[in-house]
Amino acid sequence: MIYPRTITLQLRKTAKSFAAIVLTGPRQSGKTTLLTSEFSSTHEYFNLENPDVRQRAMSDPIGFLDNIKAPVILDEIQYAPILLPYIKEKIDKHRSPGRWLITGSQNFALMRGVTESLAGRAAILTLLPLSIAERSGKGTTSLNTHELLSQKTPVLTNKISDIAKLIHSGGYPEPLVNKSLSYQIWASSYIKTYLERDVRDLKNIGDLLQFQLFLRSCAIRTGQILDLSDIARDIGVSFTTAKTWLSILVASYQVVLLSPYFNNLGKRLIKRPKIYFLDTGLAANLMGLHTAEAVSQSPQFGALVETLVVTDFYKRAYNHLEDPSLYYLRTRDDLEIDLVIEDNQKIYLLEIKSSSTITPNHITSLLRLGREIPEKLAGSLLITNSSKSFIISGINQYPAPPFLAL
Repeated sequence: MIYPRTITLQLRKTAKSFAAIVLTGPRQSGKTTLLTSEFSSTHEYFNLENPDVRQRAMSDPIGFLDNIKAPVILDEIQYAPILLPYIKEKIDKHRSPGRWLITGSQNFALMRGVTESLAGRAAILTLLPLSIAERSGKGTTSLNTHELLSQKTPVLTNKISDIAKLIHSGGYPEPLVNKSLSYQIWASSYIKTYLERDVRDLKNIGDLLQFQLFLRSCAIRTGQILDLSDIARDIGVSFTTAKTWLSILVASYQVVLLSPYFNNLGKRLIKRPKIYFLDTGLAANLMGLHTAEAVSQSPQFGALVETLVVTDFYKRAYNHLEDPSLYYLRTRDDLEIDLVIEDNQKIYLLEIKSSSTITPNHITSLLRLGREIPEKLAGSLLITNSSKSFIISGINQYPAPPFLAL
């Protein structure tokens, strides 16, 4: 089974305009599957993770490129970044669109090489793990952020309703496709591969065990305001080391940082970012939550629900080639909004609740901030674990899985 990916339409359009496309994203997010399913009939495929192919490319990049016939797919370019300046020369001689399709999993080395060698010649697309719409089979019809939020009366038809199962199984295609595969075994293998290949290659980290403790500490804090000093103290490293390691997690698509929204609210604001683990399945596994039942009964359930919703909006933005203008808001006088989305110089306010029982208390912050900055407000929504949608005190409430599947 191949899940239809939302970014496919943008990929096809881009391939008709740019000589090179760089498709980046975390390991095993589906980059190779997407490119080969779309272009295998027209492009020759080379996997640079293969030792033989990598050796040929690294020892004689000019000869390697002269002996392959574009159009080509070059998979895992971070293993042979020496090819990039020579690809630039090939493009300058022959600028036909769609000739060079390149994937890479490590953002540091890859983006540095692309910036230096392929600036103005390559379009950069990011493929993240499956969104809820893609998991629901609606990847090709998924709405962009503006279309989703500006609907007056959305029709919610998605059958996925168990949010704990969504959280536990995450968004990586392989364990979703292969039902016989234990998610716990897959997640452990993924983390081991990530640590031993991506992390060690990125920053020459010697103590992988300690870095894994850092990874686990970040997962436990998903959905919280980031306190790096606290994490550093817990695992026994310096603040500077923790800051460097955090940049690795961000660059390798393991976590995202949500900046505070501060327009018009001045000094009342708490200005540290919030941290979210990009994949809820990996986060739950790192927390020791190995079943959907364990997820639903965990004290971390609310934070994981919030993580699911926030990261799904990140995926939606990247899938539609939008700038993810996502923020949170918290003031020192207890005004808190989980997600602020900027759209056409207006903002949407979203509160995210894991409860199935909705009360007026859940919308207090939405109503209060709506009164404070009415000129900026495009709309307010409550996203919950409820079984149906309804309006409460003028605020639209939607159950998270069917709403995000649109």
